[in-house]
Amino acid sequence: DNWAFLYAQRLALKQELPLHVCFCLVPKFLEATIRHYDFMLRGLREVAEECAELNISFHLLLGYAKDVLPAFVVEHGVGGLVTDFSPLRLPKQWVEDVRERLPEDVPFAQVDAHNIVPCWVASPKQEYSARTIRSKIHAQLPEFLTEFPPVVCHPYSPSCSPEPIAWEACYSSLQVDHTVKEVEWATPGTAAGLAVLKSFITERLKSFGSHRNDPNKAALSNLSPWFHFGQVSTQRAILEVQKHRHKYKESVDAFVEEAVVRRELAENFCYYNDNYDSVEGAYDWAQTTLKVHAKDKRPYLYNLQELEQGTTHDPLWNAAQLQMVREGKMHGFLRMYWAKKILEWTRSPEEALKFAIYLNDRYELDGRDPNGYVGKRCLWSICGIHDQGWAERAIFGKIRYMNYAGCKRKFDVDQFERRYIPAH
Repeated sequence: DNWAFLYAQRLALKQELPLHVCFCLVPKFLEATIRHYDFMLRGLREVAEECAELNISFHLLLGYAKDVLPAFVVEHGVGGLVTDFSPLRLPKQWVEDVRERLPEDVPFAQVDAHNIVPCWVASPKQEYSARTIRSKIHAQLPEFLTEFPPVVCHPYSPSCSPEPIAWEACYSSLQVDHTVKEVEWATPGTAAGLAVLKSFITERLKSFGSHRNDPNKAALSNLSPWFHFGQVSTQRAILEVQKHRHKYKESVDAFVEEAVVRRELAENFCYYNDNYDSVEGAYDWAQTTLKVHAKDKRPYLYNLQELEQGTTHDPLWNAAQLQMVREGKMHGFLRMYWAKKILEWTRSPEEALKFAIYLNDRYELDGRDPNGYVGKRCLWSICGIHDQGWAERAIFGKIRYMNYAGCKRKFDVDQFERRYIPAH
């Protein structure tokens, strides 16, 4: 279920050539820890096995693409290169670096395989909000939201078989923190991810429309880790979920809004705004209001360590933080509350954003992702991105405010707190 992979195979079949799949394993990536690398590598094992069954050579190259891929291209006489797309600064730079170092006669194509409507097709500019991008995306879904053609067993074999992958060496090449452990609830890989999709459709989809904002109810898809690592395609999830629209119209429409419109809005922001992870990326009205209120007295001030350990005065915030630390996933509704409180309890909006991104990227399985930088987490919560100005108040200015009492009106806060802070 990957359009870049399918396009590469189509090219190879047309030219009657073997097909190679390469993954370049970098020793570190932003705040990623062993929790993230282990999830990714165990998923790649499954990819390697599937490729072998399809007579496609899978290579795991250790190092940055610019250092290992051009040499691989020359050594194997590769006739063309196809890569996937990410709107984030580092992966965009990786693509540029490879492009500069490839032999001149090797064509290089990029396919946006993880958005349903390709990012540069959905809109040619940064969109202001979900309202402005929604109709553009829905107008193009009939063309792009289609069933995938199958990957076929590749009829052309390479002259030499790929080197067996030394998985242990892959792990020892990493320069990442090993203290943030793997999570137990999420098994990496496509097979496990598709099983989660199936259980969502049969058990939770019916409640998604009505209960997705209640952290005590099992109503979410929980698919974001598999989406993030490309182990399950969002498009596959939408195709499967849409088959149940006649039964659960409200839930299916809400899921499409979250997984297509909101997700692609975040990609759009990161693609067209280089400051997607800083206050400079915010709209003028938000930057102004945050500046005006930057010196407002904070009711509490916490340092990064206190936040990381979940030792604030607020038991709901602590419970949400501990959920993320232990499970690698915080409930979507609480992610908004969590980030907004960081704005309220730190020295400046810049510090708030820095802390929120650090914690999100370090613990969330789906961290280091456009949805995390923008979505309902960091920039939406702290800088009002894709939101509107609200009534002015201390610290927040015109940024939308959330508080404990508001959460109590929405769901049983005590029940959630007890789950993560047993002594409560």
